[in-house]
Amino acid sequence: MHDLEAATGRYLDLIGRADEYGAVDLVLGLMDEGVSAEDVLLRIIAPGQRRVGELWASNEWSVAREHGATAISERAVAAVSGRVRPTPTRGRVAVACADGEYHALPTRIMAEVLRLRGWQVDFLGASVPGPHLITHLHQTGPDVVALGCTLPTRLPRAHATIAACQAVGIPVLAGGAGFGADGRFARLLGAEAWAPTADAAADRLAAGLPSFPAAHDGPGGAAADLGGEEYAYLTRHRADLLARVTDALREAYAPMGGYSARQLEHTAEDLGHIADFLIAAMYVHDAALFTEFVTWTCQVLVARKVPAESVVLGLGVFRDVLTDCPHARALLEEGVAAAQTCCADQRTETSV
Repeated sequence: MHDLEAATGRYLDLIGRADEYGAVDLVLGLMDEGVSAEDVLLRIIAPGQRRVGELWASNEWSVAREHGATAISERAVAAVSGRVRPTPTRGRVAVACADGEYHALPTRIMAEVLRLRGWQVDFLGASVPGPHLITHLHQTGPDVVALGCTLPTRLPRAHATIAACQAVGIPVLAGGAGFGADGRFARLLGAEAWAPTADAAADRLAAGLPSFPAAHDGPGGAAADLGGEEYAYLTRHRADLLARVTDALREAYAPMGGYSARQLEHTAEDLGHIADFLIAAMYVHDAALFTEFVTWTCQVLVARKVPAESVVLGLGVFRDVLTDCPHARALLEEGVAAAQTCCADQRTETSV
């Protein structure tokens, strides 16, 4: 018996030190010793990569170290794929990341697990535009599309892709954290099925793609209620709104010495994320999508010694700028409340 937990620790150490050859040798060595390719993918590489994300979020690893480790994991997955080449015994699956989704590694791992389970897989990579995916479907005629989405900010584009696939008669299996931990957004957007993990996706396909019957109830189903006027306004005026919020924050911080160029750069990036998650939450009418992002952002900033009060201020200014968007303002109020809770927690921890 192999101690795969210990092997995962060794793998994490290797990719954290940018030891590409060592990481590849480790995974291939485990296969030579009898560990299945699927176990290497799902019990070594995948959990190791999840830990990479946690180490970045807690500020223990830099962005550069995280990116380097991810690149090595991609190389390790390719090495595993090259070592085992099963003959397809099932149908054909087109595997792609939603348009705008560049976190391709989880989807790539799913593609490799499906291949190991006997499917003929076309892995199309990161951020596949809907029209190009449809062209591929016409050219190859797969039985199903497996669509990956890590960030919920890509849900509007994922919805367009799901609808386009179904319009040409090909069902969609959704996967990835962007569809919700319980798959609720996959159901809402009309996907035929959802799976939380790569092996669960393979099981779903083998079982004949169980459907979400409630997703298609009534004319247009639940998806007919997605979006709305405020969502369209926020999408159309995103750049202008961000500029107005940035100007307002610059004025607010002026009495405290103003912003440095680096602070302005980071603030603009953070505000962009806030806008994108707000837009996504407005699209699917799900407040938790936004408040969970706010809480996570506060935790990441606190790990970097940035007071969570900065998030409260940013959300409040955003709310004040959106004078004609009552639903968005209400959602921002919920975000402010979530950030204030984080502030209280931060003060408690500081005082202990």
